[in-house]
Amino acid sequence: MAFGKWIGGILGFMSGGPLGALAGIVMGGVFDSMLDSVNTPETQGVYGDQASYRARTAYGTRTDYGQRNSFLFSMLVLSSYIIKADGKVMHSEMELVRNMLRQNFGEMACQQGDEILRKLFEQQKRVGESQFKHTVADCCRQIAMNMDYAQRLQLLNFLVMISKADGHIDATEVIAMKECAQWMQMAASEVDSMLGMGKNDLESAYQVLGVSPNASDDEVKRAYRRLALEHHPDKVATLGDDIRKAAEKKFQEINDAKDKIWKARGL
Repeated sequence: MAFGKWIGGILGFMSGGPLGALAGIVMGGVFDSMLDSVNTPETQGVYGDQASYRARTAYGTRTDYGQRNSFLFSMLVLSSYIIKADGKVMHSEMELVRNMLRQNFGEMACQQGDEILRKLFEQQKRVGESQFKHTVADCCRQIAMNMDYAQRLQLLNFLVMISKADGHIDATEVIAMKECAQWMQMAASEVDSMLGMGKNDLESAYQVLGVSPNASDDEVKRAYRRLALEHHPDKVATLGDDIRKAAEKKFQEINDAKDKIWKARGL
């Protein structure tokens, strides 16, 4: 399976923007030819809704397939930033990304995704950490313009999963994830909430809901309702089974945190 087969639906919002430019660098001629066909004088430098609309007009309505592939390429870009945040590439972190690609697209896509990640690492080394960080920030801003909040939450969730893969979350990884969250127009506290998931203590349950143990019952209930709405698995159903399963697991962890707090408060 060629790169274009599983990443071929990304023209919608990636064309003309930093994600498209980065894809052109790491994927070479396969993506270059697709970019050339949409990067006309009218679309050069056009970001967000205008570029997305023009690309959709030229190539048809953006499909679920295209959304999945756009999501996955965005995930690879952000993953490359998080994986290298502590200065080393861990096998467990790489394997988590490989498994996701393998389950969604098959073994060949897993190998190609792995190659894209390695090219992203090479690009980071070539341009330097500071410039690559600037590029990732630009990519995050493009993601914020074109993905809804639920999809961005799931992107952030995968970054947290990657950071946990080796059993140790480095402080530099937390900083990098919070940077990505803020660049994607999300609160840095979303990272803290996700880092509290899967733990059994009451303090972590409050962390998941993003409230203080001193918060009122009404504040706790409002926080839970907000999270339940934002993280509902149905909001990312079009992105693939593996992504939906991860969303379902996260949704259950939110409910587990709620149950623990409700029991402690006698609600």
